[in-house]
Amino acid sequence: MKTIPFGAPMIGEREISAVTEVLKGPVLVHGPRSKRFETDFAAWTGSPHAVSLSSCTAGLHLAYFDLGIGPGDEVIVPAQTHNATAHAVALTGAKPVFVDCELETGNIAIDQVEAAITANTRAISVVHFLGMPVAMDRICAMAAKHDLFVLEDCALALGSTYKGRHAGLWGDAGCFSFYPVKHITTAEGGMLITRRRELAERIMRRRAFGVDRTPGERDIPGVYDVTMLGFNYRMNEIAASLGVEQLKRANEFLKLRRRNHELLHAQLSELDEVRLFQSTHGDYVSSYYCLSVLLTQKLRAMRFEIVQKLKDQGVGTSIYYPRPVPHFTWYREKYGCRTDSFPNAAAVSYGSIALPVGPHLNEDDMSFIAAAVKQAISEVNP
Repeated sequence: MKTIPFGAPMIGEREISAVTEVLKGPVLVHGPRSKRFETDFAAWTGSPHAVSLSSCTAGLHLAYFDLGIGPGDEVIVPAQTHNATAHAVALTGAKPVFVDCELETGNIAIDQVEAAITANTRAISVVHFLGMPVAMDRICAMAAKHDLFVLEDCALALGSTYKGRHAGLWGDAGCFSFYPVKHITTAEGGMLITRRRELAERIMRRRAFGVDRTPGERDIPGVYDVTMLGFNYRMNEIAASLGVEQLKRANEFLKLRRRNHELLHAQLSELDEVRLFQSTHGDYVSSYYCLSVLLTQKLRAMRFEIVQKLKDQGVGTSIYYPRPVPHFTWYREKYGCRTDSFPNAAAVSYGSIALPVGPHLNEDDMSFIAAAVKQAISEVNP
């Protein structure tokens, strides 16, 4: 049976060789590969500064922490996102204040943001849902009006641009994920980019316990000072060596994702039973992380039956995300969120199926997936 996984890391001989070279050497942390990855990533995105980290979540948490956000503060957070987006806020002691999403894109409903701002609001969190960039000029104008920070969760947005500027470079900082099924991978890892030099410099210190000198900067080994509160959020050299090689292939990966997405989109657009999210249009360029189909109200109750039928045909799927964040038990109990809140985010979470378009797949795979979706829907909805 043909098998089409939802995602698969694209690891080649150059990546394997790079990792082997690190393992044969004496430096596994605080070495030249992480610096090289930062330099290359900054150049690729057009950012003045990039800081490699252990994860995207680590970057978000560090940014909020460094900006002084904590107990008593509020941060506007999309209801439709991975829980890590909200966790990064909650970990500081601040309160995430959730805002519903747009049905067209899955992105935060910008028209509802201002109504959620209070005297305690310190920042707006923005997520580029499935790689579709948010209209950041509108967000930034609102933030400037209320003197708020803007943090961009770019976990699925490598290659996404809005009005020619890469995602992550509109707000105060943007954070990327290199989890195995993302656009490029370092196995685990993340990157923070920013136009603010002083923020980047502080994050570099805070990611490694807040010490004033890295091992390579110390005149006497083991002697340093701690000048700020910090964490252990650094990226190791093995991960960075993967990142350096993966980034060289990023343009190729993005090209294949776009081709696959366009092919699958064209073949599914004729279906009356599904609604497709907007991807690229006008000033927006998506990263084409996946193609998510939003089922009609009638079919939502049969979603998992459709997923099982796709699995039986060898088609891997996923869901982005299983619940709106405020519907998860911890957030519901902590902040008193209601399970009937945020109707658009609920429609997306409870009524969508994410289909693969990654570079591990070809044009024939897209036709196979489209046919499988049509067959599955026809069987549950004769």
